[in-house]
Amino acid sequence: MRRGGTRRATAAVAACGFLLTALAACGGPRTEVRHTDVPRPGGPSGTARPSPIAKPVRVPGVGDRMWRRIPAGTRQMVVVYGDGEDSPDSTLVLYERQGEVWQRTGSWAAHNGKRGWTTDHHEGDERSPVGVFTLSDAGGILDDPGARLPYTQDEEAFTSPYYWDEAHWHDFDYVIAIDYNRLRGTRPDDPTRPQGQDKGGGIWLHLDHGDGTLGCVSVPESAMEYLLRTLDPEDEPVVVMGDRANLRA
Repeated sequence: MRRGGTRRATAAVAACGFLLTALAACGGPRTEVRHTDVPRPGGPSGTARPSPIAKPVRVPGVGDRMWRRIPAGTRQMVVVYGDGEDSPDSTLVLYERQGEVWQRTGSWAAHNGKRGWTTDHHEGDERSPVGVFTLSDAGGILDDPGARLPYTQDEEAFTSPYYWDEAHWHDFDYVIAIDYNRLRGTRPDDPTRPQGQDKGGGIWLHLDHGDGTLGCVSVPESAMEYLLRTLDPEDEPVVVMGDRANLRA
């Protein structure tokens, strides 16, 4: 059962570039989106570069540059298709490898950084980093919904500051850490930033409130529950994220 009234945070934690600087997003109904502007599944155009392990049929809209960064053992891929370089609107799609084919198993409307995307993310730029990142740790305010990733439930740590707008109160009910400038194997709010503070951090998947973030990717609660129950460390899940032009490159 959700808690009503004003929630008070006793400590600020990292999310979307530390909790105190995050702009998060929270929940609409699950939306199935048809991708009309990405290529149909199929082999890469032109001559593929040699790979030590042959990759299965391509995921739509993911070009050579991103594809080469996906670990050979990955069998689950979250792709965030940004509407444009400067747009906060995107679509999140879950693909799972079945034999030699990537099957789409879920699709939801999403939001990214309110100023869009960047290939050179810095603290406070209000853009989401473009790239391929592993997904290894999860957590949130609510009890573990059956996550396969390691899950840290901590109401005090993940509660939004009391002075945030009410629309943000449930942003961090569930979160999945995106392994950008963080230590894998630590709880999502671990503040360690191996590349330095200036490169930002605390980039998460979390609940959506209908607008852009300060760097995270936000989706409806139904999507977060599905992802938490589906993403499996044994399948080496990754997120491939960026505006469509950068994804296709």
